[in-house]
Amino acid sequence: MSNLEKYNQAFITAFDITEAQLTDDFGYQAIPEWDSVGHMGLVAELEDAFDIMLEMEDIIDFSSYGEGKNILKKYDVEVV
Repeated sequence: MSNLEKYNQAFITAFDITEAQLTDDFGYQAIPEWDSVGHMGLVAELEDAFDIMLEMEDIIDFSSYGEGKNILKKYDVEVV
């Protein structure tokens, strides 16, 4: 499974959405499920998928699907 597939799957699992909904501007509170609790569920999915531990600053800054790709670069995870 590619990093993009893992990344997308984390969103799909955390928010029970379809892959078609995932665009770079899909962001925090774009859907009711992406609230503070859903956000932490997404973080857990991503940490498990990529075997990383996100820093608190990055968790706070993780505001959209597109921004998440940039944040993961700091952890040597290239999502393309």
